[in-house]
Amino acid sequence: MIRQFGITEFWFIVAAVQWTLALSAVAFAGGAVGGMAIALARVSEIKPLRYSALAIIRFFQGTPLLMQLFLAFFGLRILGVEINPWIAAAIALTAHASAFLGEIWRGCIEAVPKGQSEASWALGIGYYDRMVSVVLPQAARIAVAPTVGFLVQLIKGTSLASIIGFVELTRAGQIINNATFSPFTVFGIVAALYFILCWPLSLLATRMERRFAVATRR
Repeated sequence: MIRQFGITEFWFIVAAVQWTLALSAVAFAGGAVGGMAIALARVSEIKPLRYSALAIIRFFQGTPLLMQLFLAFFGLRILGVEINPWIAAAIALTAHASAFLGEIWRGCIEAVPKGQSEASWALGIGYYDRMVSVVLPQAARIAVAPTVGFLVQLIKGTSLASIIGFVELTRAGQIINNATFSPFTVFGIVAALYFILCWPLSLLATRMERRFAVATRR
């Protein structure tokens, strides 16, 4: 039986924003840890580390996020591992974020002038201290804008978790639409909520990018 779209249905959709934000936060936090490991492996002098990190990046950049979600959810179940949609989505998005942030941060590390590392080496500063005290602080400044930009993409990417049954913003909209058959109203609200979440971050990324560009011209 089709029911009318009302305030209860509206708040059900709005409440699902918390799960979109929670999934985004978990994936971004886990991706930051994994991404830093991948970035450091990519610039390492140890070839097996570089090639392993490159293989991870190529896999996750060369396959759709939807396929990665399927592998995390259905693949583990085929192997006999019972997993709920929340955990599967978190694993897939964390791995996805690790690969992309790793490549973004690798580029930022390599953007630091090599003279900085060479001067540190000439002063007898070891690899760990050189990275922590000289290279990474400068790379972090460069990385702010593209990192925030990727976070916007990650928030929107959580919508694909609806395909494995995780009830985030998009899935909540699908549930309400199936009950009310009001697609324009329902998905208009869903789109507006994504816009509210992502637009401020997009502005922040643009502002940080301009600020860095001005700073580098001085």
